[in-house]
Amino acid sequence: MTFTYKLDGKTYNVLVIKKNNKNTYIKIKEDMTIYVTTNYLARKKYIRELLDENRDFLRKVLKKMEKRNEKNSEFYYLGKKYDIIMVPFDNIEIEDNKIYVHSMTMLEKWVKEETVRIFKERLRYNYDLFEEDIPFPKLKIRKMKTRWGVCNKRDDSVTLNSKLIRYSLKEIDYVIVHELSHFIHFDHSKKFWETVGYYMPDYKEAVNVLKE
Repeated sequence: MTFTYKLDGKTYNVLVIKKNNKNTYIKIKEDMTIYVTTNYLARKKYIRELLDENRDFLRKVLKKMEKRNEKNSEFYYLGKKYDIIMVPFDNIEIEDNKIYVHSMTMLEKWVKEETVRIFKERLRYNYDLFEEDIPFPKLKIRKMKTRWGVCNKRDDSVTLNSKLIRYSLKEIDYVIVHELSHFIHFDHSKKFWETVGYYMPDYKEAVNVLKE
């Protein structure tokens, strides 16, 4: 079942997924579609009333999603926004808040190279902070939808989300410290967060930025 729903003058698509559920769940994805998972007997009137009852929640999440989509459509490098200026010469120059580049292909190649270079440097830097005897992990880089990093004890590796290059060194360092701490505590227990806080006392600031 699909229908449209108006909120504050804007129209959103609603996709209803019916399952053998007792409860109803509302989720909003990046394409700004409102997903409603409910039971087979739920009628459209009930779902509309439920959305009306949760208008404040919808406003909050939709505003956050709009802000995130807007940011994703712009070019960020190490936490700073840049305007991309196309030029005829074959090298990349950065000046103030502008990046001068010949083509998007060249820019994408440069970003990939910078991502590898910076992630390697920050992994070594943060690893050297640790007093515990942990393995120096193999670095893997890939684009992930829901996670900023992954620690794999089986092959002693740390995977970092390539999108982290858009954030400042503080956020990159936090994710690395987070994943390295998992070599000591493979959970999110109190001791785990104490370890993260020991090596990065202001880590909550980075967490808040990554949640935006």
